[in-house]
Amino acid sequence: MIGTERTRGSAARPSAQVSRFMARYDADIIGVAIDARARLRRRMPGAHELVYDNYNALVIGFGPTERASDAVLSLALYPRWVTLFFLFGATLPDPLGLLKGSGKQVRSIRLETASIVDTPGVRALIDAALAEADPPMPLRSRGRVIIKSVSAKQRTRRPKARR
Repeated sequence: MIGTERTRGSAARPSAQVSRFMARYDADIIGVAIDARARLRRRMPGAHELVYDNYNALVIGFGPTERASDAVLSLALYPRWVTLFFLFGATLPDPLGLLKGSGKQVRSIRLETASIVDTPGVRALIDAALAEADPPMPLRSRGRVIIKSVSAKQRTRRPKARR
């Protein structure tokens, strides 16, 4: 079990809540997300998972504390894909040009499969992001799953049929 913290007014374990949030997606998205999340947990066992079931996406941030501003990486589930976000990616060395985006801070990689997380180039990016984490990611403790917010209104989690 990753975490046992309960959200206000909810008796469900956060990990069970995350499973329910994911269940609204198509099986291929769920598979990529579960596998990528497990790979990231293995890389960062001390990270807290900050969960936001937002209007547009289900987002799971990984950080050294419960504060969203300290998060380093996040997974976002959309109806047609899963994206790995590097929350301070604009400053990371990216000699292979893997990171996409042009904003002042965030960069991302679309995960066609979860195994992309373990490719040498992405591993190097994750290592660089963790090296810059302030505060540093805990190595020995076990992180918790924390449900930060659930939007009352949400877009559909399954893609509309293409014509």
